[in-house]
Amino acid sequence: MDDRYGADVLAPGWRDAAAKKVARVPASRDLVVEVASDGYVGAVVGLSSGAVELEDRRGKRRLFPLGPGFLVDGQPVVLVVPEAQPSGKRRTASGSFAAESSRARVARASRILVEGRHDAELVEKVWGADLRAEGVVVEYLQGVDLLADLLDAEPPTSERRYGVLVDHLVPGSKESRIAEAVARGRHGAHVRIVGHPFVDVWQCVTPETMGIARWPEVPRSIEWKVGICRAFGWPAEDQADIARAWQRILGRVTTFRNLEPALLGRVEELIDFVTVGP
Repeated sequence: MDDRYGADVLAPGWRDAAAKKVARVPASRDLVVEVASDGYVGAVVGLSSGAVELEDRRGKRRLFPLGPGFLVDGQPVVLVVPEAQPSGKRRTASGSFAAESSRARVARASRILVEGRHDAELVEKVWGADLRAEGVVVEYLQGVDLLADLLDAEPPTSERRYGVLVDHLVPGSKESRIAEAVARGRHGAHVRIVGHPFVDVWQCVTPETMGIARWPEVPRSIEWKVGICRAFGWPAEDQADIARAWQRILGRVTTFRNLEPALLGRVEELIDFVTVGP
């Protein structure tokens, strides 16, 4: 005879017996989810430090903690980090196929030079895996004005090439004049200088990634990074504030898709230049 009341109503777990199980759904790219608390709807565009980044149909992006509190097709779900796929080739943040071995190659004599620490950190974030696989070291100059002295101190050769990434490399600029002088000089054959047109590498992060229509205009009378921070409503009293602002911007970058094509092509060009040969 069936007992419709159950054997023991006080048995462990009786409270959860009728509870609805919430599905655990991998936060895969392009999955469309709704945030239960405020109705925000967006597609998954990235993951970082326990958070999922969603982009709505207007291109606005927001970060939310992974876990419960989301809806998929109207049903509650728990968003989790997708499991690594055991088969198929993995891609790096730059879009390249990851090398089969994770061991970094011994550093080449050739290297890539960038103007500042922020440039180096951005290149490392997107191309770091590729550079380690190729044995390419990225160093920063602290200004293109110092390039000629560095080349004289450590002259490039066919076995030690230098690729140089310069900010604001546009016709008539100080940077373009320095680049032209180096190209005409005795080191020119083994140096490749390229650049992007933006005032600072911060602008190489696309406006869409920052959730804005375009980067703010900063008057010439105001230091550019300070003006950007003020436009965003961020503190800009000292160098520590500027450093924190950059980390907020860099934190938005998870893939090459977050960067302007004007930078992407130039970095790829430099990697090709310094990896010629064995």
